[in-house]
Amino acid sequence: MSISELSLDQVKVGGVVRLSRIEVQGGMRRRLLDLGFVPGNRVEVIQRSPLGDPTAFRVSNTTIALRKEESSLIYAEPEGGDIL
Repeated sequence: MSISELSLDQVKVGGVVRLSRIEVQGGMRRRLLDLGFVPGNRVEVIQRSPLGDPTAFRVSNTTIALRKEESSLIYAEPEGGDIL
């Protein structure tokens, strides 16, 4: 993990990052890859539920809600701006 790399659950709403790696395993990994969660793609944090879990992300013109247990295993680097 590089110094600037962080997990998606750490990025604040409105933050934009570029995916670097995915540590999710099994069927969920395949589904995320199919939806565009591949290294190099841009991800925007759209919204968090009132209790903070799940969080909605936009990637490849698709919006998907992920629980913290999944988003904490997806790593990205800042695209610029204030993301924390």
